[in-house]
Amino acid sequence: MARANPLWGAPRIHGELRKLGLEIAQATVSKYLVRRRTPPSQTWRTFLANHVGSLASVDFFTVPTVTFKVLFVFVVLAHARRRVVHVHVTDAPTAEWSAQQLVEAFPWDTTPRYLLRDRDAVYGAVFSLRVHSLGIREVKTAPRSPWQNPYVERLIGTLRRECLDHVVVLNATHLRRLLRDYLLYYHSARTHLSLDKDAPEPRAVERLDQGRIVETPLVGGLHHRYSRRAA
Repeated sequence: MARANPLWGAPRIHGELRKLGLEIAQATVSKYLVRRRTPPSQTWRTFLANHVGSLASVDFFTVPTVTFKVLFVFVVLAHARRRVVHVHVTDAPTAEWSAQQLVEAFPWDTTPRYLLRDRDAVYGAVFSLRVHSLGIREVKTAPRSPWQNPYVERLIGTLRRECLDHVVVLNATHLRRLLRDYLLYYHSARTHLSLDKDAPEPRAVERLDQGRIVETPLVGGLHHRYSRRAA
């Protein structure tokens, strides 16, 4: 009975047994009831996996400049192919500014079904109202739980480790150029484990007879793309 009805607990099973004329204590049912190893509702990881094609996430991270000025980077990530659909830089983020970035990220009919974000006060009511007006359902993570927004957190870590940690940022214009160059490499060349070692913009597998391997430097030489080119 427990195997056939995994959502039933001891009281429910005990009630059914009583209706079948089996007079045993509820404590006895509890004693022999196999405990579930997973919760009855879907886990957060399951939610992310089930809605990967219709889910996007947003987040801010900070970058200091050579003059110790702090710049804020706003990123919008589509989960399906790990594509960064929008990125922008400001020195004074507001709810109105963030809401406008969302409009620029999803023009016309490209809006996702869900938008995942944390509870940072910078978003505010204006941002939530704009999300609702676009027909997007807002999903907020629990306080101080960055693990609930893993894809965009991983993206931010990748941006730091593979680009920003290796350069000195001069100003906002310089940072925008760095991000543009890196994201060009990120989308068209960098392979991802979660995409079966393909790039967000799918790369064709080149044949051995297509020519010799050519190395193309990207992101100022920090990274390279390898391709075959006929002699």
